[in-house]
Amino acid sequence: MAAHSILQGKRLTSGTSHGLRDWLMQRVTAALLLLFTLVLVVQVLLISGPITYEAWAGIFAPQWMKSLTFVTIVALCWHTFVGMRDIFMDYIKPMALRILLHVGAIVWLVACCGWALQVLWRI
Repeated sequence: MAAHSILQGKRLTSGTSHGLRDWLMQRVTAALLLLFTLVLVVQVLLISGPITYEAWAGIFAPQWMKSLTFVTIVALCWHTFVGMRDIFMDYIKPMALRILLHVGAIVWLVACCGWALQVLWRI
């Protein structure tokens, strides 16, 4: 049926062509999240004495750590969107509701990235 719809020039909104790209993107973003987690754990372990606000803020003070954190937050948002989109496509059958949920997820994730950018560069 899908091939028949494509041959007639109809555009499908089921997202069936995303398989390999989504699988790869989930793995790449997960690897970046793991790398960030390891870097953060090492940074925390290198703190001598109690972990105060100043010590915690000191971890994120260098520009490279702010950049790595923001790239990781963007990767987390992308990872989340791919997963949520797959869930929406698998379990939400009414097209209007699915699109509404897609748009809501995008708006929420973009807002989270903007908020994270604001927080990071205030430290």
